[in-house]
Amino acid sequence: MTENVPDSLIPYDEIVQEALRAVVGRVLGQVEAGGGVLPGNHHFYITFKTGAPGVSIPAHLKERFPDEMTIVLQNKFWELTVEETLFSVGLSFNQVPAKLVIPFGAITAFVDPAVDFGLQFQAVGSQMEPEPHDDAENDSLERESAPRVTPSDDGSNVVSVDFGRKK
Repeated sequence: MTENVPDSLIPYDEIVQEALRAVVGRVLGQVEAGGGVLPGNHHFYITFKTGAPGVSIPAHLKERFPDEMTIVLQNKFWELTVEETLFSVGLSFNQVPAKLVIPFGAITAFVDPAVDFGLQFQAVGSQMEPEPHDDAENDSLERESAPRVTPSDDGSNVVSVDFGRKK
């Protein structure tokens, strides 16, 4: 028997998404405050919607990644600047420097594989599932396959955060 659950008049999904995006902003802000140096083995995979409002990336990257792309903040990045609603960062793609401006609302996934931490978001203004895409090949001294953050299969709005450590 299925119970009828009334629609909430409180936008819990939006509130939770906003709070979790604040986690990304705080983490990036700590890296910025630390002189743009990632502590220990931390590094980040950040996936975002390239066509989201406020995203600014070079035209050649927009052509190559018309929907979504993943960047890696690890060894070679510069001028990380974090503001209340967005961040900007310099990265190199095939040894060509580029400045990217990414609003937090455009982010669909944030992963720190050094500590098995990941968050997945619904892009602001988007109700679509992310389409499969290639990871951006921004220059990095170390390359490893990007961990995948997968949505729950039961269709629920429950957010799972795994704080497990690698053994």
